[in-house]
Amino acid sequence: MNATQMREMTPSEISTRIDELERERFNLRFRGGTQPLDDPLRLRVIRRELARLKTVLRESADASTGASAGAARTGGK
Repeated sequence: MNATQMREMTPSEISTRIDELERERFNLRFRGGTQPLDDPLRLRVIRRELARLKTVLRESADASTGASAGAARTGGK
């Protein structure tokens, strides 16, 4: 899933997807401790997708509060 598709999702859909990915990440890390993983790079993919989703969620939260709050946080520029 790319960032443009994530931006089209509602905040509740993003939160649901974050929960699903965190659950999958936990299961993979747990299984990886006891046996070799079929696709060890899946952990990296999950981690990056979680970061993208959290970034999009943060952007939408900042946009809903207004641009002035973001300008104040960055020093007014």
